[in-house]
Amino acid sequence: MKKITKKIKLQIEAAKATPAPPLGPALGQAGINIGDFVTKFNATTAKMAGDKVSVVITVYEDRSYDFIIKTPPVSGLILKAAGVEKGSGKNVATKAGTITKTQAGEIAKKKMKDLNAKDTEGAIRIIAGSARSMGVEVMN
Repeated sequence: MKKITKKIKLQIEAAKATPAPPLGPALGQAGINIGDFVTKFNATTAKMAGDKVSVVITVYEDRSYDFIIKTPPVSGLILKAAGVEKGSGKNVATKAGTITKTQAGEIAKKKMKDLNAKDTEGAIRIIAGSARSMGVEVMN
């Protein structure tokens, strides 16, 4: 069993990792070969291109590492579905955009393993709540 020295959590654009900040310095401090990580990460996330994904990098004592790629954040998926750049700063007064209940269902299915919901209906309610807080309206 290898001894874990560090865990790094980052959000990186899928298939577009570069040695530039913020990735390079974070990996450099942990003693990871930056070029090697960038190559592996970009190859692994090629099919998710366009989404920002969360990655958890576990660094071991011998400077080897493993990484786990999580699904994109709910907020990013909602903004993509609504076709807007960012949410509304005043979610009650102004709406940033709208998504349909079907789109909320697709997002819920994508995020199901990361959500704390018993069924798809509960997951859709979680997604709808996140959308509301961002100023994105969920239409029936």
